[in-house]
Amino acid sequence: MAGQKRFIGFGFGPIQAGLFLYEAQASGRFGALTVAEIDADLVAMLREAGGVYTLNIAGPSGVRRARVGPLEILNPRVAADRALLVERTAEADEAATAVPSIACYEGAEGSIAWTLAQGLAMRAGPDPLFVYTAENHNYAAEILREKVAACAADAAGKAEFLNTVIGKMSGVVAGREHIAALALAPLREGADRAFLVEEFNRILVSRPSRPGRALEVFAEKDDLIPFEEAKLFGHNAAHALLGYLCRALDLEFIADAAGVPGLVPFVRDAFVLESGTALTRKYEGVDPLFTPGGYAAYAEDLLARMTMRSLSDTVARVGRDPERKLGYDDRLIGTLRLCLGLGSEGARFAFGAAAAFAWKNAEATDDTDIYGELTRLWGREDERLAPPLRAAWRRFREWRKRGRPDLVQFWSETR
Repeated sequence: MAGQKRFIGFGFGPIQAGLFLYEAQASGRFGALTVAEIDADLVAMLREAGGVYTLNIAGPSGVRRARVGPLEILNPRVAADRALLVERTAEADEAATAVPSIACYEGAEGSIAWTLAQGLAMRAGPDPLFVYTAENHNYAAEILREKVAACAADAAGKAEFLNTVIGKMSGVVAGREHIAALALAPLREGADRAFLVEEFNRILVSRPSRPGRALEVFAEKDDLIPFEEAKLFGHNAAHALLGYLCRALDLEFIADAAGVPGLVPFVRDAFVLESGTALTRKYEGVDPLFTPGGYAAYAEDLLARMTMRSLSDTVARVGRDPERKLGYDDRLIGTLRLCLGLGSEGARFAFGAAAAFAWKNAEATDDTDIYGELTRLWGREDERLAPPLRAAWRRFREWRKRGRPDLVQFWSETR
């Protein structure tokens, strides 16, 4: 019956709060919302607010607020809450994991895998529990299913574990002064943190083998891998490139990029001409996204959203953890490798890797061997990457010496 379904979330961060719980409430099909969270202060804060929280939702015309709840919040590290969480899992129709990584699934008592296994084992009806996994891992659903099965062999078959591609930008704004300066609403009155999410909700999920999902706003795909690669090597790569170039230009907010001549057009060229060329060659015929026009529209939409003033996205947030983002399989080097493998150069993403390397290694000089340094980070060598990375480092250093001019013009002059 509409409005009588139960939704349960694991982890209470901006994606859980601003996507899954928000969309579950907006659908009108869920009469009960439960969330599991191990941060005792956050649990207490929400309980004091009667299980109601406020979201800040950024769009092209500004930021609007939405109230979500009341919801039940349970701490799986507390025995009474843990037992109730198992009961709620047994009763739930849909669930979502939105935790820092798949490592959080581990099967000890109170873990996500253990809780799902215990709850699924108690289910009596034939309908499956649909479980959305939002840990930014291509095989998160399969891994969670294995861990649930390891806890209770028959339990996993009572659920449909679904991978996701979530191209929604979101974040936590901390500190009362910072929240006030951005004119945001805290999670609850007096709280020292706020969730700011964009209004985008075109989320992709893997197609389950059994019907019945209530969150119909999410679109099903038979194979998510092409779309996951478009997110990593397109969306994430371009976002990182933009962030590290903003850092090299001493900008504070990503939205400031729109006022720098040549900066967004340079990132657009990387997105469309390098990542786009490679991915449309690799996945030609799979989906309209993987056509020149479809991919260009995808890039244009994302660049407009990335640079929305209302999103208040900081360069520090986008560029954080440059060591991880320079990983062999991650957004910058991974995209460069993709491009080289499909005849698409990838020189602009190599330039982005140079900018990220410069942020991570402030003491680096013209003579620093970026390729040699990165091989130590990767724990491996790949000689294909040596020439483009070394060329990018020379080019990046030259750009800085010239006073960081218009990148599109600089690029044409230094080819």
